[in-house]
Amino acid sequence: MFEQIIPAFLVGGLICVIGQLLIDLTKPSFTPAHVLVSFVTGGAILGALGLYEPLVRFAGAGASVPLSGFGYTLAKGAMEAVGERGLLGAFSGGVEAAAVGIAAAVLFGYLISITFNPKG
Repeated sequence: MFEQIIPAFLVGGLICVIGQLLIDLTKPSFTPAHVLVSFVTGGAILGALGLYEPLVRFAGAGASVPLSGFGYTLAKGAMEAVGERGLLGAFSGGVEAAAVGIAAAVLFGYLISITFNPKG
């Protein structure tokens, strides 16, 4: 069990530390939105180059759950769909691969928004 938990914790933590350092050291020019876009794009690029897959095999959820893992999932789904359906798969494959995560984010975001009152 610990051989799975430790790598996931270390890699996931390192990804979060990098994001936090980017925000803290580049204020105010690099916002959390920039980090989000950078991590998703970086994960997609590393996934397309085949460099993110070994990290996912090593760290499991520590690499697949953060934002970079979402980019990796989009790229992997698009590449697999291109192999099956050609160019049209490049547009639909990524969304199909990430559909469960997208649906969960929308559902839980909606439930939280109707459950709690935002502070004004």
